[in-house]
Amino acid sequence: MAERTLRGMKIGANSMESEVGVEFAPRVEAVYDCPDGTVLVIPFSAEADIPPIWEAPNGGEALLRDAERPEPGPVKPQRTHWDMLLERRSIAELEDLLNERLDLLRSGALRKSA
Repeated sequence: MAERTLRGMKIGANSMESEVGVEFAPRVEAVYDCPDGTVLVIPFSAEADIPPIWEAPNGGEALLRDAERPEPGPVKPQRTHWDMLLERRSIAELEDLLNERLDLLRSGALRKSA
């Protein structure tokens, strides 16, 4: 009985299926150069559009070998809470709301009851 047991085999951890008859999709390897001199080789599908810039593991931007760095696109200014508020209300409406809230506060209507 001991000869038939599978020692050291984890269930589901290793596939017992072989790669016989499997046809892999065509691939292309893109070579990227990092600013620190590291070279990255990334496999892509043969049909994929290869990006000219790839995020490097060290946090920098790696450039595709023999490619030009693309021009940066227009940067949208960051919207603040005040900008979003002004999209919904005018200054006159905000002044009216402020005066209403100040009147309630001064009259004691906004105080918590114990």
